[in-house]
Amino acid sequence: MLQLPSIKEAPTSQPHVFAFHITGEVTRTDMEAMADYMNDQFDRFETVNMLMIFDDYEGSEAGAGFSWEALKSRIRSVSKVGKYVVVGAPEPAEKMIEVMGAILPVDAQTFSRDNEHIAWREVGAERTAA
Repeated sequence: MLQLPSIKEAPTSQPHVFAFHITGEVTRTDMEAMADYMNDQFDRFETVNMLMIFDDYEGSEAGAGFSWEALKSRIRSVSKVGKYVVVGAPEPAEKMIEVMGAILPVDAQTFSRDNEHIAWREVGAERTAA
């Protein structure tokens, strides 16, 4: 289980479904670690589903997403992520996710915090005890 200061993995009922709580400010170190972790998962599974839950998100530090691992993970996600579901995304991110979901071969959806239960259903898993 990935447990970083700003990114904490939530246990799921399906091995190919990865859920993360994003809190505070995401650092470059956290983004690199998550990208490295997901690249390992991309090696293990033909496709994965991802659920990102934003809790008290404060943005990301400048350049957090521009490491080699982060870029490699983003490129690989186009062919490795089946469903990308986001809960409570900031408005600019929500708009970008909706646009990218229409362009890329990834089923991207966004939900409000009130509909987190629907988001879990969309990725095909339930949260389990650790």
